[in-house]
Amino acid sequence: MTEEPSTEPETTAVEQLQQLGLSAYAARTYVALVGLGSGTAKDVSDVADVPRTRVYDAVEELEDCGLVDVQQSTPRQFWPVSSETAGRKFGREIEHRIDALLEALEDVEPVSRREQQGGVWTVHGKSSVTDRVLEFFDEAEEEIVYMTVESLLDGEIVDALRRASERGVSIKLSGHSPSIESRLATEVPEAETFESLWTWADTPSGRVMMVDGEKTLASAITNDNPSNGLAETAIWGTGETNSLVAVLKAIFTWRLQETDYEPSPSTSDS
Repeated sequence: MTEEPSTEPETTAVEQLQQLGLSAYAARTYVALVGLGSGTAKDVSDVADVPRTRVYDAVEELEDCGLVDVQQSTPRQFWPVSSETAGRKFGREIEHRIDALLEALEDVEPVSRREQQGGVWTVHGKSSVTDRVLEFFDEAEEEIVYMTVESLLDGEIVDALRRASERGVSIKLSGHSPSIESRLATEVPEAETFESLWTWADTPSGRVMMVDGEKTLASAITNDNPSNGLAETAIWGTGETNSLVAVLKAIFTWRLQETDYEPSPSTSDS
């Protein structure tokens, strides 16, 4: 029989601190001190699963991280920084690590990949598809054409569309229902709307998009089982002569020709 994971806040806090890089004893010691307000090695050992002799090693680790102060008394007293202060310290550390990672990856990544990728590529999972969409939105310079269903329109997508609109990118949007179109019109008011291509009722539609006439993505919902979460699979491609780009550009041009739609010119070939 599998034991259910603990929902106790202390256990959750210890687990998260370990994910952030603290040793098990240091994490348990800090959480114990937060609960106590302050305490000695004996106090910590009495309330946490940390041997008294290991509390001192744990405190030294926490002190190096700026998470505890030590009073040189007999016995020594340990005072934890507040949860807000700890959060700020870890937040700065995470930001620093992300900046260092991105800088290193930029140096490693070939120039050809940054410019475009030939062929048609597959990406699985809603979060991964969303990451690809957000990347395309953030790279948009002239135009975004985007269609989506309501279950895939989250705050990150809306924020990215709004940012693109604010920097002068032309936005053309369509939804699968009046409610989604109303939301898009409200949250991205500068955008133009057009009638959805999805006129059939039972298709597992996801999203279809084109950016600057040369970056395209199309997805489908492959499993909408609430117990398993939303599953999405997408294909994407870049470049003026890319097969997926050519097909979707033709479809969008045909669908939007009544509004004198002209796709943005491409600047590169696949």
